[in-house]
Amino acid sequence: MSSQRKLGSITLKYWIPAFAGMTALLYMNYNHQKIEKKWQKEWAKSGYKLWRSQDPASTKATAGKAKKYVLDMFPYPSGEGLHVGHLLGYVGSDILSRYYRMRSYNVLHPMGWDAFGLPAENYAIKHKIHPSVAVKINIKNFKKQLNAPGFSYDWSREINTTDPEYYKWTQWIFLQLFKKGLAYEAELPVNWCPKDKTVLANEEVVDGCCERCGSKVERKKLKQWVLKITAYADRLVDDLKLLDWPEKVKELQRNWIGRSEGALLKFPITNFQLPIKVAPRQGSGTNFIEVFTTRPDTLAGATYLVLAPEHLFIKNLEPRILNSEEVKKYIEATKNKSDRERQENKEKTGVELKGVKAINPLTKEEIPVWISDYVLSTYGTGAIMAVPQHDERDMEFAVKFNLPIVDKPLIPKDEVIKKVNGKKTINYKLRDWIFSRQRYWGEPIPVIKCAKCGTIPVLENELPIKLPKVKSYEPTGTGESPLAAIDKWVNVKCPNCKGPAKRETNTMPQWAGSCWYYLGYLLGNQKSKIKNQKSKIKNQKSGLVIFKNTFDHWIPVDLYIGGVEHAVLHLLYARFWHKFLYDIGVVGTKEPFQKLMNQGLMMGPDGAKMSKSKGNVISPDEMIKLFGADALRMYEMFMGPFEDSKSWDPHGITGISRFLNRVWVFTEKNRKTKKSEEVASRSLQKTIKKVTEDIENFHFNTAISAMMIMLNEVESLPISGKELLDFAKILSPFAPHMAQEIAAQLGFKKLLDYEPWPKWDESKIVENTFKLVIQVNGKVRLVLDAKKGISEDEAKDLALQNEIVKKWVGGAPLKKVIFVKDRLINLII
Repeated sequence: MSSQRKLGSITLKYWIPAFAGMTALLYMNYNHQKIEKKWQKEWAKSGYKLWRSQDPASTKATAGKAKKYVLDMFPYPSGEGLHVGHLLGYVGSDILSRYYRMRSYNVLHPMGWDAFGLPAENYAIKHKIHPSVAVKINIKNFKKQLNAPGFSYDWSREINTTDPEYYKWTQWIFLQLFKKGLAYEAELPVNWCPKDKTVLANEEVVDGCCERCGSKVERKKLKQWVLKITAYADRLVDDLKLLDWPEKVKELQRNWIGRSEGALLKFPITNFQLPIKVAPRQGSGTNFIEVFTTRPDTLAGATYLVLAPEHLFIKNLEPRILNSEEVKKYIEATKNKSDRERQENKEKTGVELKGVKAINPLTKEEIPVWISDYVLSTYGTGAIMAVPQHDERDMEFAVKFNLPIVDKPLIPKDEVIKKVNGKKTINYKLRDWIFSRQRYWGEPIPVIKCAKCGTIPVLENELPIKLPKVKSYEPTGTGESPLAAIDKWVNVKCPNCKGPAKRETNTMPQWAGSCWYYLGYLLGNQKSKIKNQKSKIKNQKSGLVIFKNTFDHWIPVDLYIGGVEHAVLHLLYARFWHKFLYDIGVVGTKEPFQKLMNQGLMMGPDGAKMSKSKGNVISPDEMIKLFGADALRMYEMFMGPFEDSKSWDPHGITGISRFLNRVWVFTEKNRKTKKSEEVASRSLQKTIKKVTEDIENFHFNTAISAMMIMLNEVESLPISGKELLDFAKILSPFAPHMAQEIAAQLGFKKLLDYEPWPKWDESKIVENTFKLVIQVNGKVRLVLDAKKGISEDEAKDLALQNEIVKKWVGGAPLKKVIFVKDRLINLII
């Protein structure tokens, strides 16, 4: 056969070496296809549901039981489906969920779909299909793929961010933000993606390009809806200490928020008489430029000022600028660069504002004023004092443009601030969240614009404001959403004056629905409350507040698993919304996710990121068909530490397949065995302890290794059916289908999921022997097995009876004996 022949979505060249032992791999004794389907049907009947009544906090199902809320970052259901890398986190969360159930926790483990936003809409445009139809097709395929590995999701709580009964609550939260002054409109310079024809948040721009499509981002000024995330900046930083998260994720959030303590200092402009028209936030007065600095103690060494090219003071200084044409060209050349691109650009560029000078308020020396794109208008006041002696970027700029570099003594911060009438302050890199998107496929923003009354919130009992069904939904590219052209939907009566008004036509970003979805799962079995919502909406405790008892029982999420790429997007946004919901009494915790784990990246067999264009995508469907769901689950966890990146090895899954086949043969051989050999019993007890500790610590690879070691030790020994059942139990989180079938073959009638996790017998784990190190005159001469607890005399007799020790002692009398119990004996001659 050709080495390039295709097998499903995998290139067979990766698999030719693996076909050598295929007879063993396809389980002559264990029919994984038949058995896995059998148990998945049984699990579907159980459904992993937690409760049947409406209030989980008071039901028998939860009474007296501790809870564990285990959550995966829910997927966007793409048309391409899942590859094996996507399963890494899902397998890990399922192992923990199954384990916690056996440890008597009440476990919530749900799944849903993040289906609004650009990816779904662009897929629909490309394939000439409506987004709602595309989402349904893709979800059906994803759900099938997620059921095939035997994941124990509670599908009764399935959510979809595009369901109006879901996004009515997204809209309700927006209304509460608006009413509290945390959602507002502003004309702002925004990141515009020319390909997706929509605005992007700062967090969605990477190296000057759209994070999703890679197009070069342009800068435009548009009127946008903005969420005031900056109002929560301090709490978003300070409350990181409450969380059991990877330190690298915490640090990414700290850096993105960028809280800096410093001072505002005023630099007078020389002989400046012209009127000033500058907003106070731009950091300028009538005759000075204000800068923010974290190092006021270095003020004596400030030898020039640098303004951001967008700084409004430049326009007001224009009559004084002798090289205004050069300045205008520079501003034009830098206007489309992203903030990140400007900060990371190693090549410093800039233009002096000739004819304009400032005064160092401490030294009273006249200094030049420059503009450069390494200064951002969105940080501080948009102007900096440059101190080359104490700042690397300032030094590079000074060297390039031959500006003064002086070595002046540092002066204590408070003393400097007092001398120059400065002001202590705190500054942030974090900007308010641009929330408008000029696209069709998103949640409508629930406000109405009236010429007489202004911007009015939609009445809560009219939610959800549904997306209209349209034939044409392509983006306009004009800065307006396609919704603006749907007159019947846009034109409404004002809720206040009943006069003519229009709906907001921008939609929410794809992040909106994922900001609170962990709460959405908790509404799943509470249909009667949702149906009654319209009658209760006028009550003071309206909206999501009526579910507070439910939220208080389950929140925070105990374990959240997903990719580190969401550190400053989804995770930051969700924390912001949760804190707001805490403030208005919807939830009772300050944070949504207590413990976070990031799964590593799965690369293809060639070591490159999996992609169809490279032909290195491994389909989980093919792997399950060939080797079984249990083999796929165990191989993904065995590849290495959970959080590490790894490359798919086609030989690796074959090894796991052989191991599982050996387990099956071993259990078949011992099904009717009544008594275990002591060595086998002791090996099992050690393994139970090791697997328990490793699952608790997310060391899934070493837990699997421990089970392999045990099989090597006991494969040829008899082991009782009772102890085989304990082995099946510790195997079940990793290979649930085989473990359940082993239990059934042993005559066990129940599902293992809710059976007690095995306890180990410490007395069988403790070894009865130890390695006795025998030294003569301090040098190791021999190591012997000895019974634990032997005395000094017994150890001495054991040593002196050995021919090797006799040779080194040579009949000489012992001057001294040094004895360390259960460790060593040193004979001094």
